[in-house]
Amino acid sequence: MPRSSVNGSQPHWDALYEGAASQAGYFTAQQAKAAGYSSQLLQFYIREHRVERWARGIFRLVHFPPTDWEDLVPIWLWSEQKGVFSHETALAIHELSDLLPAKRHLTLPLSWSRRRLRPPKGVVLHYADLDEGTWAWLGAIPVATPLRSVLDCMSDHVSREFVDQAIADGVKRHLFTRAELRAAARASRSSS
Repeated sequence: MPRSSVNGSQPHWDALYEGAASQAGYFTAQQAKAAGYSSQLLQFYIREHRVERWARGIFRLVHFPPTDWEDLVPIWLWSEQKGVFSHETALAIHELSDLLPAKRHLTLPLSWSRRRLRPPKGVVLHYADLDEGTWAWLGAIPVATPLRSVLDCMSDHVSREFVDQAIADGVKRHLFTRAELRAAARASRSSS
């Protein structure tokens, strides 16, 4: 096993592991480089089955224990840690309806709409500048709040059956009130 990267710097396992641990075992090539791991050293660990490649520039520690929604972490890393899971994906994460989305929905900053992006397979991109109170961390991933998720699904014309179920579940679980939903819907319409 190599003790140093090609340029002679010493890799820092603790630094790599600490970063990956907060990201369900995933890390980027840039994070590995910052911890002293060259691309050649990463290739060695891939051949040794200690690291696996998820996508270009995104890797996972093989023996890291699985977590809830860990399949979303590499998508978030692909977004340069700027995306927030939203729409039907957020409803599913919050368990607010029986909706099982076939695709993952990710909201990126509005400035990203000018970029020519090729999202990972099965990912639908939305663009909006989300205010701080409209999303929160859920484990290793950022997710739109239940109220924001319902509003997104309403504006995206998701089946009324699922939206009504999400509203009823959200109100019943005290995640938001019907008055808060009406006020947020009015504010959303007036800002459009």
